[in-house]
Amino acid sequence: MIINTGGRTDTVQYFSPWLLKRFAEGYVLARNPLFPDKVARYELDPEVVDCVVFCSKNYRPILPRLREITDRFRTYCFYTITAYGRDVEPGVPGIAESMETLKELASIIGPRRVAWRYDPVLLTKTYTIERHKDTFARMAAELAPHIDRCVFSFVEMYRKVERNMPELIPLGDDYRNELAEFLGATAARCGFPIQTCGTNGDYTRFGIRSSGCMTLDILGRANGVTFRKLKHPGIREGCHCIETRDIGAYDTCLNGCKYCYANQDPHKAFGNRRFHDPDSPLLLGHLKPSDVVTSAQQKSFLAKPSDSRDASSQPDLF
Repeated sequence: MIINTGGRTDTVQYFSPWLLKRFAEGYVLARNPLFPDKVARYELDPEVVDCVVFCSKNYRPILPRLREITDRFRTYCFYTITAYGRDVEPGVPGIAESMETLKELASIIGPRRVAWRYDPVLLTKTYTIERHKDTFARMAAELAPHIDRCVFSFVEMYRKVERNMPELIPLGDDYRNELAEFLGATAARCGFPIQTCGTNGDYTRFGIRSSGCMTLDILGRANGVTFRKLKHPGIREGCHCIETRDIGAYDTCLNGCKYCYANQDPHKAFGNRRFHDPDSPLLLGHLKPSDVVTSAQQKSFLAKPSDSRDASSQPDLF
């Protein structure tokens, strides 16, 4: 099974002490967001966890102790660095600082296990197509030696996104194609793969692959192991990622990004902060008498030796 530490919140940036303690103690509890009284227990043991995935906009808080996890577990890190400033991402460090942190991260775990996320791509009067081109080109040239790939997506116009960002300019096909063509050409020139994830549309003519950003092929190659050939159901339309188990909680990220998909209300996360206890096995609060705790089934995705030999003959497509 794959443990995801950052799909629901930026655990690395805001809850690193809690995260490190969970791995030290060897288990974590995660509340079901749809059925709050149902709690899953996951054993954080290399024998039952195939890979630990991190997703963050600031790895600085965990860097000094990251090896406590990466020395024991297979890992893969997604680092989101966009063109936006604090007017859009209030809690996120600036571009220059973020790029330096990414380089340090890559020096610890290796570039093969670091993906740069440039998403979501959105347009406003401030963040124009030309600004995206200038910023992406500069970042791509500097980050190329330190990353495995780049993943981008176009902003999804959910109702809460439209409410929080009324300044958004709709991304028509002409805008999308112009940006995709530039991103694809820039990535090719800098020498790294680029792909979409969670975005509909075919941009393969620009050298951009439509794939899951979190596939067993990607995780396996990054960590030198072979996984079984399994269906990747994705988590939403346009997504082709492998199923993971997220140990975070919604409405807890303090980055305050105006386009955020995970927080219903940017103010709610700050209110929930008071419920966080670094010593609790739950990210928010503690177990209640009405909670039903169930040990999760943690089935391995690793290939058997015979499967590994068969897979070794397959071409490395991406």
